[in-house]
Amino acid sequence: MARGHRTSLTIRLTPAERQTLLAWQRTTTLSAGLARRARMILLLADGVTITAIAATVGLSRRHTSKWIQRFVQERLEGLEEKPRRGRRIAPLPPSLREQPTNLDGGYLP
Repeated sequence: MARGHRTSLTIRLTPAERQTLLAWQRTTTLSAGLARRARMILLLADGVTITAIAATVGLSRRHTSKWIQRFVQERLEGLEEKPRRGRRIAPLPPSLREQPTNLDGGYLP
């Protein structure tokens, strides 16, 4: 018998979603994270508990639940990573874009 909390959360995948998730799981051109998330959803659709899924894919139960909830709310689009916080690189002002430089790295007067 499988260990872990039984959950009332069950998901049904359309045939197209299942094919997409299987392709994501097998591909080598996508990120490993996306392949892992696809595997989580496929396991959940097959009736595996969240605790067992977390152990199988090597994530915590908390993170596994987060990705499952995002899939439930947004379907396949929810499995893609969202932009993270951080400093945005602003473009250089026009006055600095085309200034010639010396060979030793300084700006010419």
